[in-house]
Amino acid sequence: MSESTAPVLTLPAGAAGSRIVGIGHHQPEKIMTNDDIAQLVETNDEWIRSRTGIITRHVAADDVTVADMATAAARHALSDAGVAGTDVDLVVVATTTAADRSPNTAGRVAYALRTGVQPGASTPEGEDEPDLRNVVGPAVIDLNTACSGFAYALGVADQAIRAGSARTAVVVGAEKLTSVTDWTDRSTCILTADGAGAVVLQAADAPAVGPVVWGSEPELTPAVRIEAPVDTFVQDGRAVFKWAITRAADRARRVVEESGLSLDDIGVLVAHQANLRIIEPLAKGLGLEDRVVVTDITESGNTSAASIPLGLSKWWHAGKIPAGTPALLFGFGGGFTWAGQVVLTPAR
Repeated sequence: MSESTAPVLTLPAGAAGSRIVGIGHHQPEKIMTNDDIAQLVETNDEWIRSRTGIITRHVAADDVTVADMATAAARHALSDAGVAGTDVDLVVVATTTAADRSPNTAGRVAYALRTGVQPGASTPEGEDEPDLRNVVGPAVIDLNTACSGFAYALGVADQAIRAGSARTAVVVGAEKLTSVTDWTDRSTCILTADGAGAVVLQAADAPAVGPVVWGSEPELTPAVRIEAPVDTFVQDGRAVFKWAITRAADRARRVVEESGLSLDDIGVLVAHQANLRIIEPLAKGLGLEDRVVVTDITESGNTSAASIPLGLSKWWHAGKIPAGTPALLFGFGGGFTWAGQVVLTPAR
């Protein structure tokens, strides 16, 4: 077959861009204080606060899954957006702590949004079993780049919408980091926490989500690990801290430059909530210390892929983040990966 007679594929007409129309989050009820941590390892409240900024963190019960928290955050975001779960045609979940290989977490979230229960669970009493035989559900994707996962997931969803593969997406970051915590390791157990955050992303006539800028640091690949057969969170804290202090600002500047904006345009910084001693110098290095700098780390701890959308949602719903303003999202961590984009916050 000659090139001139080869079949021509048709590509869908994508949107000009996407925009965030709803934001939500979920945290377990149980709160663990620094004094509680001090009952497990040799430490104290002052030591933890001075080195991390963390005061409290939320811990999920044994029978609560990553999918449970992701679903709760997704429902909150859909409610905030006024969008029905049946209108969603893409679900992307960023997580590094899901216990199940299949169904993936995104598939579990999509099922629960439609039925009200997780796959395999009983339908609530008094409700009919849903007939899903002729239902076409959304595309469902799990993504694992650890602490940068939400920025990666948001980038994938935005690109899918611009490519015409989706119109309405739910993007979630959810972690049960305490399930992979060694509670005898003082260097890591003071950090970890559980929770989820989500956004609803829809096609838009003008871009309100900038291009994702992403990459990795090969020499730091082993710096943050959750490896078989032990499957507990281990990190080279000094190596991570050094990278964050010396290189993170440079990577974040690239994110802003690719958006076509300048740092003067940025009104909000939502960085991965790894450590207050990282967030504050990053803000200063970018010249953003006088803007809204999300520091949810103090009451939520480190929730890996959940930390950016969790902090964004909590501060958004608390009225601390203005509407329609450019916000820099920037995640970094295990792998060693980093990613970010500039987004316009929704209208209120």
